[in-house]
Amino acid sequence: MIVVSVENLRKYFGEIKAVDRISFSVRKGEIFGLIGPNGAGKTTTLRILATLLKPTDGKVTIFGYDVVKDAMEVRKIISYLPEEAGAYAHLTGYEYLNFMASFIARDSEELRRMVELGAEISGLGERLKDKIKTYSKGMKRRLLLARALMSVPKLAILDEPTSGLDVIHAYHVREMLKEFARKHEVTIILSSHNMLEIEYVCDRVALIHKGRIIMEGAPRKLCEELMVANLEEAFVKKVVLENA
Repeated sequence: MIVVSVENLRKYFGEIKAVDRISFSVRKGEIFGLIGPNGAGKTTTLRILATLLKPTDGKVTIFGYDVVKDAMEVRKIISYLPEEAGAYAHLTGYEYLNFMASFIARDSEELRRMVELGAEISGLGERLKDKIKTYSKGMKRRLLLARALMSVPKLAILDEPTSGLDVIHAYHVREMLKEFARKHEVTIILSSHNMLEIEYVCDRVALIHKGRIIMEGAPRKLCEELMVANLEEAFVKKVVLENA
């Protein structure tokens, strides 16, 4: 079942062509990655999906809702985590999760369940009782991911979810995302410039370069097609072939 459809999407900022007629689709329960270097158009695409930017041209639908015409309906079924998201330094982890859940939960029981799930997703244990200002970058990112997922959205849009994390925190995030998508049948679209890392998380990826998708498919299939060992090598080889 196709739940996200992007057709001939374009986004200009003045004379700058940030996204250049890209098209892709995402199936229900899939982890789909937009993979490419900084400035490739990944964040712009995710912001359009999250209804934060309007496209210059093209059409995007999420679970049948148009992201421009039906923006309010889209916002009810998605969550979005920007790359540079922050949290309230003087709250504890539990207080932060409770505060954010209070905007969504319909009653006290749902609030309790969301906070419990958020605590489980974060994997921070007793540290959730400590103030966020004492957290490392990795701990903050895990808390923010918990905030984005604890409502069990139909679609989670995650911009560079493992950016700047050390090996241990990045590993936790990757494993958590795979388990969460499988257990709750949540569709996830994420972006990353770390191709070696993300190929182990995503069911399918789109390699994006200068605002255009240059390859799309299952990571292993793309590597086999170009006869390379990993997505990083696939990306470099494809760019070289395109410019030859």
